[in-house]
Amino acid sequence: MEAIRIENICKLFSQKQVLNDICIEIEKGEIFGLLGPSGAGKTTLIHIITGQLAPDSGKSYILGKNSLKLSHDDYTHIGLVLDQEGLYTRLSCYDNLALFASIYQLDKAKIEKVLKQVHLYDDRKKTVSELSKGMRQRLVLARAIMHEPQILFLDEPTSGLDPATTLKIHNLLLELKDKGTAIFLTTHNMEEAAKLCHRVALLHEGKIIECDSPVTICERHNDLNKVIITTKDHQKYILNNNRESAQHIYQLFQSENIQSIHSSEPTLGNVFISLTGKELG
Repeated sequence: MEAIRIENICKLFSQKQVLNDICIEIEKGEIFGLLGPSGAGKTTLIHIITGQLAPDSGKSYILGKNSLKLSHDDYTHIGLVLDQEGLYTRLSCYDNLALFASIYQLDKAKIEKVLKQVHLYDDRKKTVSELSKGMRQRLVLARAIMHEPQILFLDEPTSGLDPATTLKIHNLLLELKDKGTAIFLTTHNMEEAAKLCHRVALLHEGKIIECDSPVTICERHNDLNKVIITTKDHQKYILNNNRESAQHIYQLFQSENIQSIHSSEPTLGNVFISLTGKELG
């Protein structure tokens, strides 16, 4: 059984087709990335999948159950990190999580465990108002995973964060994936998607225009198919990636003068621009 199944979802807002015939299947233990610029419909799709918004047509399922029929117990299997923090700024990190733990009837021991996971244990007595943006985001993530959900939804989880905080969050997500959590990630950060995701879907004007592993998508749209070699004396050779260039490349290796070698496959961002004429930022 898939963790998430989306069947022909469509949604219209003010005569604008925000989502158009969206079909996705996501397995347990998979990080799936939905990539698109701001306003592309990524958050709307999360709201539909989690039963907060009804589609105009189509259906979505979480762990085999229709999203519009999810019960309180079903939501105990879901974690959410959306654009609204929902933190109590006058309460400490610990007390924010304690409140959530009481709602879900969780053992208080889980609070200290998850604070250590997100590297906030030493700051557990600080109020939310004292925290940096990155620390607040890690606290939101702690709240989302404290009940060990089978599915985790992340809407731009590292937007505006410093590299060190981003790395901590990435490492935690990879740990959760290894434990079998299905992660649905929306982002316009192509490097993040390429690093974390098993598969990504490119969303443009309400439609999915590509869906596959990041490597496969980039290979599929590698129109140049070149090898770029820079030598220690600052010469650059741009060669076709084929048998005819093999002898030339071999000679360069023989000269022991190679500084760097790069292939020409595009990034996910380059692919999106080539397909849509627009950037993802």
